[in-house]
Amino acid sequence: MMLRSRLLNLQIPSVISASQFRRSSTPSLLSVRYPLSHSTIRNSHQHASASMTRNSSVSDTEKTSRTVLFVPPGVEPNEVNDDMILPGSNIVIGPYAGDSKIKEVEFVKSSGRAKDCPKDNRPEFAILGRSNVGKSSLINALVRKKEVALTSKKPGKTQLINHFLVNKSWYIVDLPGYGFAKASEAARMDWSSFTKGYFMNRDTLVAVMLLIDASVPPQKIDLDCANWLGRNDVPITFVFTKCDKMKVGKGKRPDENMRDFQELIRQNYRQYPPWIMTSSVTGLGRDELLLHMSQLRNYWDQ
Repeated sequence: MMLRSRLLNLQIPSVISASQFRRSSTPSLLSVRYPLSHSTIRNSHQHASASMTRNSSVSDTEKTSRTVLFVPPGVEPNEVNDDMILPGSNIVIGPYAGDSKIKEVEFVKSSGRAKDCPKDNRPEFAILGRSNVGKSSLINALVRKKEVALTSKKPGKTQLINHFLVNKSWYIVDLPGYGFAKASEAARMDWSSFTKGYFMNRDTLVAVMLLIDASVPPQKIDLDCANWLGRNDVPITFVFTKCDKMKVGKGKRPDENMRDFQELIRQNYRQYPPWIMTSSVTGLGRDELLLHMSQLRNYWDQ
C-alpha cells in the first residue's frame, strides 16, 4: 500500500504547505461533497476549510490560486510563479519532475481480471475514458509509436486491461472505454466490474488519467466516473482531449466546454484535480503530460 498512501498524501489541499505533507493514509481531496461512507474524509476537508478561514493574512488572489492549482510535494504554495505552471494546465512543476522521455515501450500482457495483471510492483498510470474519447490515439501519441494501442473507428475495441512497459521501469495501462452504447449489456457490466476491481485492488496504481472530450459539452457519464473515483480515493488527472477541434456553427469551442466541465466539477469537489489540455493530432500537451507523470512517478518511486 506504500504507493497508494503516498498518492493520497500528494492530493492534500494545496493550502497546506509542502513541509506538512505526511506519508500516511490521508484522504484524497477528490472526495465529493455529498455524504460519504468515510467520516475521515469529511473531517479532513472540514479541517482544511477551517484552516483557510483562520489564515486571514492570505490574500483573496492567493486563496484562489492555491485552490485551483495542483501543487506537488517539495513546493511551497506561496513560492509558485507563472514559470512553474505547465502551459494549458493547472499543474505546478516541482523538484520531483525529472527525465520524462520515453525511450522504449513494449506490450507485456492483456488481462481479463485485476489479479492477472503483472505483479512486479512497478508504478503504473491507467488511461481511462469514454469510448471514442481518443484514448488509444493519446497513448500512441505519448509513446510516438503507431498502433502501440489498438485504434479503431469502432468504439469499444479495448476489452481487456493492457499493460505497456515504458523504459523497463513503469507502466501505461490501457483500460476498456466506458459508455459504448452498442456493446451488449452483459459486456458493459463485465467491463465495469473488472475495471473497478482493478482500481480497488491495484496497489501500484499511481494515478488515473481520466480522458475528457473537449470537443463536446460535459457528459454525465464522465462526471459519474470522476465522482466514483473520488469517493473511492483513486487520484485522477483530467486529460482534456481533442483540444484542436474548433466547433463551428452552434457548437462550443473546446475551451468553453472545458470551462463548463470544470464548473460542474467545482460544484462537487473542494479543489480541482490536476488537469491538462491535449491533442493527439497536433501534439499539444504531450511533453507537459509526460513531465507531470514523471514527478508523480518519481515521488512514489524514491
